[in-house]
Amino acid sequence: MTVIPSKLNGCFVLEPKIISDERGYFMESFNEQTFAEKTGQSVHFVQDNQSYSTKGVLRGLHYQTGQHAQAKLVRVLRGEVLDVAVDIRPESPTYGQYEAVLLTGDNQKQFFIPRGFAHGFLVLSDSAVFFYKCDNFYNRDSEGGIIYNDPQLDIEWQMSPNELLISDKDKLLPTLSNAKKVW
Repeated sequence: MTVIPSKLNGCFVLEPKIISDERGYFMESFNEQTFAEKTGQSVHFVQDNQSYSTKGVLRGLHYQTGQHAQAKLVRVLRGEVLDVAVDIRPESPTYGQYEAVLLTGDNQKQFFIPRGFAHGFLVLSDSAVFFYKCDNFYNRDSEGGIIYNDPQLDIEWQMSPNELLISDKDKLLPTLSNAKKVW
């Protein structure tokens, strides 16, 4: 596995070693020991989630607060998404900055997002199957979110607003300056 540090401290793009032949391919998608050696971070995942979405679906920006904060390892099993992490750690030198990574079923890249980040993604292909691991269990009372078009973040989503399919709940999320604090 190749580990590429992001511009956001603690976020990494993971490129697995893919062994291909005429039968198809094999890859190790995650190894806790290798991950710790290459990133210097220890993480133990306890929950897997998967979603199916169609083109233009934007999910996010979401996070969990306090003792329920979550680190995530995300990837696309089929299709193509623009995956976005936003640093919402108040003490961080990259607070309020984001990183966008193109994840596809073909490139098999994964994006590690540590605790203290908001996360969202936009489906760029006709449909996508999105999969992610979390290191903490979901807790409804600890939900936090930031509106996808917060002018302070100025995220380039690669689609015009009239092409986006956003849940009513996500359309009502606050800006970063008015959002729940992560800690």
